[in-house]
Amino acid sequence: MKKIGLMILLVSILLNCSFAGSNMDSILEMMQQEMDRSVSNFTDASNVKMYYLAYNVVEKSEYTASARVGGLQTPYRNTQRYLDVDVRVGSPELDNTHEIRGGSWQDNYTPRRAVQFPKETERDAIRATLWSETEFQYRKAQERYTKVITNRQVKVEEEDLSNDFSPRDPSEYLEETVYTEIDSLHWEGVIKRTADFISESPIVLGSTVQFRATDKTNLFIDSEGSRLSHTNHYITFSVRINGMADDGMSIRRSEMWHSSIVGEMPDEETILAGASRLVEELQALIDSPIVEPYIGPAILRNRASGVFFHEIFGHRIEASTQKSASSGKTFTKKVNEQILPDFITVIDDPTLERLDGNYLRGYYKYDDEGSLAQKVTVVDKGVLKNFLTSRSPIENFPVSNGHGRREFGNNVVSRQGNLIVKSDNTIEAEKLRDLLIEECKKQDEPYGLIFEDISGGFTSTGRRGPQAFKVLPLLVTRVYADGRPDETVRGVDIVGTPLTSFSKIVITGDDPGIFNGTCGAGSGMVPVSAVSPSILVSEIEVQKRSKGQEKPPILPPPGFAGDTQ
Repeated sequence: MKKIGLMILLVSILLNCSFAGSNMDSILEMMQQEMDRSVSNFTDASNVKMYYLAYNVVEKSEYTASARVGGLQTPYRNTQRYLDVDVRVGSPELDNTHEIRGGSWQDNYTPRRAVQFPKETERDAIRATLWSETEFQYRKAQERYTKVITNRQVKVEEEDLSNDFSPRDPSEYLEETVYTEIDSLHWEGVIKRTADFISESPIVLGSTVQFRATDKTNLFIDSEGSRLSHTNHYITFSVRINGMADDGMSIRRSEMWHSSIVGEMPDEETILAGASRLVEELQALIDSPIVEPYIGPAILRNRASGVFFHEIFGHRIEASTQKSASSGKTFTKKVNEQILPDFITVIDDPTLERLDGNYLRGYYKYDDEGSLAQKVTVVDKGVLKNFLTSRSPIENFPVSNGHGRREFGNNVVSRQGNLIVKSDNTIEAEKLRDLLIEECKKQDEPYGLIFEDISGGFTSTGRRGPQAFKVLPLLVTRVYADGRPDETVRGVDIVGTPLTSFSKIVITGDDPGIFNGTCGAGSGMVPVSAVSPSILVSEIEVQKRSKGQEKPPILPPPGFAGDTQ
């Protein structure tokens, strides 16, 4: 009897585990039933009529294992589903999403809410959730549409008179949801051994080693007839360490490996070698001098150059930054004009899952408005040709090219996917250092800088602030023009204005590199990639980075010299 009871319990557990991630087709059917009911009623409403409705359910299934300061934390698995309901009232020419000008920032940037969606496939629970959120969003849309009408009547004519919504043929794409299989014992062992290795260094004051596997499934239907189900897989192994210099500056180094397939992740030897390099770089940065504010020639290594382009260029070719009345509109009137050197071409291609065999994190099949992902040539040989568009059109660009993106709980805006910088003016990457020295001598500068790694940054695209940017380097080398040995330096941020910075690109290397990461812009956190060769610039400006005023720890970490316990 005990054996039979155990077998029944085991079968029950297996069935529950399987059931939690299945039945996507039945969920789509329930979504369609509730949508049909809502469309038939709200489109015939006596007040403001709804002309478009979309349901987007996102399922995130995650496994995470990590260690902090050498100690393995409890691994966890988690599956959550979230619902976004998009309601448009009025007409495609003018609807509730239209910008309200001259008021509070909250009129246009009020965040949506993240709505939990049932994990089980119980019909009544799912339809009740859809009904409740549709009612809520419909009432919000009515209220905002009234404000839009009033705002247009009392304000001057807008610069961009394009419609609020663009047409699109419906799409249908249904793929089976496949979940990543994880050998948890293997990865927890790799994490533990990597964390133990890092903990052997007394200069490391904090560390995190983490493995994460995420399966993200999108279910999408709309009142135009689109019906989509597609999944992306995100596998990441990351090592992060931090220390402190004697002057109180906090210093950090990190390395991340990405793929969509567990079998493509690095082996333990590669991860330990990466961790060892990070510790060496952390020590070099702790011992390094702080660079004073500087304007002069520099090299941005490939991955650093990719982040540079993503931050100061990529966000300015997202169409959402062109349409707003409060935007600086850096490139709005520069279509068919040269904005980059004539040897630079820039595309954004989210249809690429791999480039030369290497994984691109910004890959997706359909965007978050149900539009097919498309390759877009933004700049052709230095000349601006296009913008990244969603279904909110801008002047002269009336349709979406599949770049409407968001994290659940946010409004869709146009965003980058895989930004790829190509060059027709290249030399061998190792020769860029010689050209840097030549440029220093030409400008009578004692040294130039090489930016080996950049963590990210931010840029201002609004009219009220300066059209400027700040990029945050993590590892910088100073190269002396008189032949002195190169040295690691710290404490600088790259600053400037975009139009000036782009004009300073002299030549590029032949070494395109990939930066995979996550961008947190106007519609939440979305996966992105940036690909670029190393670039030599004739002039770049850096300023001192802010730093803390605390002294380093008085006592050494436990287990090192000076620990008497």
